[in-house]
Amino acid sequence: MTVIDPSVFASDWAEARAKFLDAARCANAELREWPHPLKGPAGEALAVDTAWLGPRDAAQVLVLISGTHGVEGFCGSGPQVGLLRGHVSLDLPAHTAILMIHGINPHGWAWLRRVTEEGVDMNRNWVDFSKALPENPGYAQLHEHYLPASLDPQVVAKADAAIAEFAKQHGAHAERVAASSGQYTHADGLFFGGTAPTWSRRTSEAILAEYLSKARKVAVVDSHTGLGPYGYGEPQCFHAPGSEPMRRARAWWGDSVTEPLLGTSTSQEKWGLTDLGYAQCLSHTELTFMFLEFGTYSSRRGRAVLRGDHWLHSQADPLGPQAAAIKAAIRDHFYPPHDDWKEMVLFRTWQVWRQGLVGLTAR
Repeated sequence: MTVIDPSVFASDWAEARAKFLDAARCANAELREWPHPLKGPAGEALAVDTAWLGPRDAAQVLVLISGTHGVEGFCGSGPQVGLLRGHVSLDLPAHTAILMIHGINPHGWAWLRRVTEEGVDMNRNWVDFSKALPENPGYAQLHEHYLPASLDPQVVAKADAAIAEFAKQHGAHAERVAASSGQYTHADGLFFGGTAPTWSRRTSEAILAEYLSKARKVAVVDSHTGLGPYGYGEPQCFHAPGSEPMRRARAWWGDSVTEPLLGTSTSQEKWGLTDLGYAQCLSHTELTFMFLEFGTYSSRRGRAVLRGDHWLHSQADPLGPQAAAIKAAIRDHFYPPHDDWKEMVLFRTWQVWRQGLVGLTAR
């Protein structure tokens, strides 16, 4: 029997971590802490936590990630806790294990940000920094409008008009690419991919080396929020169209799978995604990678909360009097405070995990 209980979710990073650790201990999972060098807003110690279920030398591993985009971690954490509490059963066949990576960007999550402590979008950071970096001239043109110096309504309206004019001239898709496909020129900007591997990326690489050196088949589900209809979980696959990994993804997850590279998704082509980094780290495995994206509210609202968060951290005091409203807005956008949304997340996440496990272990 499946138990849909929203109490598995948390109100902040510290509570989410405590629930995860407690549930993992009760499930007799193998736990490991990966300490972060910085502190949270209340001075609390930060860390990534991993939980392993199943034989340590498993040839087939299902990897479940939460918190790539910090504040989006609530969405992935709740289902992880529920699985560990036994609210849903994912029976492990022989030679099969589950690896849960909880809060891979703990600094961003604790501070209610999408970005890491370096100001980097971790899901744009998996590029080869020894080579020429991707260019995004559209972002460079619009940077001052995406993040104006003031949140004054007149300034914001003027900035939005400039963005709308760009979309009118170049098309809505071009503006989306400019805004969110990634950029490597403005360290204070939106969807910045960084100038070097972040702490979270390096920790991810260490985790994969620690747990998956003996794996032969790996399926990954990385939970995200913010795009699409409220509460709907969209399986987004960035594998090359027509490739064998893409064929597996369609066989496992069915017709709900979308392909941003073919324009069938709420997302679009992007640089430096986590699946590319995992493919390099796990080149010895048969890898199938899925981003599970849960819809919340409009993209216009999303732009506004990101604009406010970047302004707060670049031009104001993240612990000052203006912080509470801005942080509440970004939290509620990426983690709606309603049980109906949480219930939809639980059901859909467990469904996608089960489908991935069945596909992974099919002969």
